[in-house]
Amino acid sequence: MANKDTAVDRRFQNLTARYNYIYNSNVLLTEYNESLLQSYTDNYEKILPVYLDPEPQVNLVLTPGVANKQLDEVITKSQTIINEKSFSNYIDDAYMLLGKANYLKGNYFIAAEYFDYTAKTYGSDLKTFIMAMNWKARSQMELNNMVLADKIIDTMLRAADELKKDIAEPLATAAQMRIYQKRNKEAILFLESAIERAEEKQLRIRWQFILAQLQEKEKNITDAYANFTRVEKSNAPFEMYFHANLNRIKLKALLSGEKLNKEQQLLALLKDDKNTDYTDQIYYQVGELLSAEGNFVKAAEYYNKSVQTSTRNQNQKALSYLRIADLNFKEFNNYIKAKRYYDSTVVILPKNFPDYDVNVKKANNLQYLTDRYTIIAKEDTAQAIAKLPASEREAKVKAYLTPKVEVANTGGVINNQFLNDPDFPNQSLNTPKNAGGNTFYFSNNAAISAGFGDFKKRWGNRQLEDNWRQSVRSSAQETNSVLAGGNVATGITPANGGSNQATADQTSLEKQFMDGLPTTPELLATSNQKVVDAYFEIASFYQQELGDKAEANKIYAELLKKFPENNHLVAIYYSLYLNNKSANEAKSEEYKQLVLKKFPESNFAKTISDPSYSAKQSQLENIAINNYNVAFDTYAKKDYPNLVKQVNDNISAFPDNDFAPQYAYLKAIAIGRTAKVDSLLTQFNLINTLYPNDKIITPLVRDHLKYIEANLEEFKQRPVALIDFDPNAPRFVSQATPTPVENKPLVTGNAPVKVADATVAKPVEVKPADVNKPASIFSAAKSEEYYYVIDVADATLTLSSSRFGLGQFNRGNYPDNDLVHKLVELDNDQLIYVTSFVDLEDAKLYESSIIGQLKNIMKVPANLYKGFIISKENFEKLINRQRINEYLEFLKDNYK
Repeated sequence: MANKDTAVDRRFQNLTARYNYIYNSNVLLTEYNESLLQSYTDNYEKILPVYLDPEPQVNLVLTPGVANKQLDEVITKSQTIINEKSFSNYIDDAYMLLGKANYLKGNYFIAAEYFDYTAKTYGSDLKTFIMAMNWKARSQMELNNMVLADKIIDTMLRAADELKKDIAEPLATAAQMRIYQKRNKEAILFLESAIERAEEKQLRIRWQFILAQLQEKEKNITDAYANFTRVEKSNAPFEMYFHANLNRIKLKALLSGEKLNKEQQLLALLKDDKNTDYTDQIYYQVGELLSAEGNFVKAAEYYNKSVQTSTRNQNQKALSYLRIADLNFKEFNNYIKAKRYYDSTVVILPKNFPDYDVNVKKANNLQYLTDRYTIIAKEDTAQAIAKLPASEREAKVKAYLTPKVEVANTGGVINNQFLNDPDFPNQSLNTPKNAGGNTFYFSNNAAISAGFGDFKKRWGNRQLEDNWRQSVRSSAQETNSVLAGGNVATGITPANGGSNQATADQTSLEKQFMDGLPTTPELLATSNQKVVDAYFEIASFYQQELGDKAEANKIYAELLKKFPENNHLVAIYYSLYLNNKSANEAKSEEYKQLVLKKFPESNFAKTISDPSYSAKQSQLENIAINNYNVAFDTYAKKDYPNLVKQVNDNISAFPDNDFAPQYAYLKAIAIGRTAKVDSLLTQFNLINTLYPNDKIITPLVRDHLKYIEANLEEFKQRPVALIDFDPNAPRFVSQATPTPVENKPLVTGNAPVKVADATVAKPVEVKPADVNKPASIFSAAKSEEYYYVIDVADATLTLSSSRFGLGQFNRGNYPDNDLVHKLVELDNDQLIYVTSFVDLEDAKLYESSIIGQLKNIMKVPANLYKGFIISKENFEKLINRQRINEYLEFLKDNYK
């Protein structure tokens, strides 16, 4: 029957729309919300959400809404009103119902469109406008469009000033936004107003609980206790009642100082049969209480009880594991045990758990922190013994080491790792003998002899020491950047500079320790520097990798307390300035002024004074990269006079340029191709003098100088020092005749990969692999051959100067290793790979040495390249950008 715009028809449409459709739709929504309340699982370890909504999607994934009979029926009824009751007064209600049903189904984009249409079309009705804006804001929050949602809420709140009723939910939505923004004090004000006006009882109870949580977080203990008490006495769901009671007991102790009663009251909850399912949470709260009091040993006992009694609540079990891990790491210094518990935490921790990524990083990088805390403990012990009178040191060292070592008379070797092992005091070095004979490698003289022979064939007579594979040390083994750290030495260096190797003999172990004692001002300064670097790198790791500003600030403060004057001072002040910016403005300003006054010429001060300074520096770096590539092209064209001019101009214009040693090397080669050996020697000696700490060019130049010195008479007879690409002319020891790389595609099960100089379209931005990825095609199995790969995410760039720099680095730092680098071009990427390393440890050592030099080697914007280790078998699977992304995800959990 067609709609008619008559008085009778309008009355009939209003009647049927209201009672047949609107009323029934609202009943269906109420039933749905009641069922949601029964099935929704809250995480009481964090601030509860204001509504029973999912957390906002960080990585938006568009999926069809979940089918639901009740919500689908609401949508059908609403569409019927719009299509068949077009002259009724309930069209705006129908659009609101359509929006709500789609919102509850998870169709947030569609819901936002309905609410937007309703607000614009029916804006003259203030109540309709505010409700539509409220739900539109909620939709945008679910889509993680927080900036847009905030603007919608501001518009809604300005209009709501004129509305006397029905503003509880808009106020609660505003509170939720403030919670997301971590503006808790404002959220408290909004929630208090919402609770006063709330008509729905369960929502009011929920908001009261959230209000108490926020007040506790803001240290408003009295009001938090009062609100938890109100929730406990209300008709709250049992789990909320239980947690309100738990929190109330905890806060009551803080208000009254009844520490013992607090523990007793918590444990008294176990006597109530209704709390049986919450035993794990009760034990956890007791552990929290004891931990706050500093009784860490007993706290660990209760956390373990929590784990043992946790059968259903995975979140709780993960939290208990995490607390045990933190105690072992921070308080007991048992890093091996901490590692196990962090691993257990990550295994059962849901991926949507707060700080999931932080805990994964902590588990994966625990060794990094462990190494540095071990150094601090070791250096503190060494310094304490060094302060004793010389006559007492030996006895103290003997007393310190004797309980920790049981020496077997086997003639074996004790590895240095025992000095770094927190379980060392409880370990024995006696190895049970194998009843089946000497099958153990180090008990088999023939195997040892064969292995030693193979070692000498490959490496020669190398001294057993840290980084023994490397001929010349790289700065990457010292420090990578001011804020990223890297100066940490990995052991107590003996005063005489000798090897750290310890023997199985107790006397030798004691002598090694004695030799490492910082007994002179110079050695003490070296020891102190190790401690400073360790603290700084730990703090930097918490700040940058884990995003834990509070922990970073704590460690920075400890470092400043112990070493108020140190070589990281400006970086520490700047970090504290940034970390306190939102949390403590006064402190932030204090550290800002310290940077500006004490270090006015530092990059940090310049960045504070001019926020665009970093962008300007990046622009200058890009200019420097471009200038070097122009000079390199001139070198490649053998236009040596013009090259010398370009080098002189660049060094003159930018004397502090990071590429200055490489410019000087190009100039030296150009002079060597056009002048006699004396001129070349002048240039090489100048490089050695001006850039003694350079790790790319200077080691190579020193090799050249040695070779020229050994063959000086022959060089003097040449018309020019370097005979240009004459295959019959003698070359430097490190200048092997270049051999063309065979242009062979990688062998894969897919289409062959293009190699060398094909021109390819500019790639799109690298995107992270899908979180829900299938089982990896890559393998962590041990390989006979590993590569170090530099992926350049732009197939249009010319990498000649990058490969030239890589060759210089390899020849200068690894002259005996016959390292070769090759190029493979994919559709959107270029892969420079260094081959090959016989084991993973070899590849890791190379990675640690080159990583700090990549910026100067590559001469392309840093955001375009990434270095990584890969086995030969996995490398053959890198056929496109997607596979590279998949491998980088795989790499996060492997080759650690």
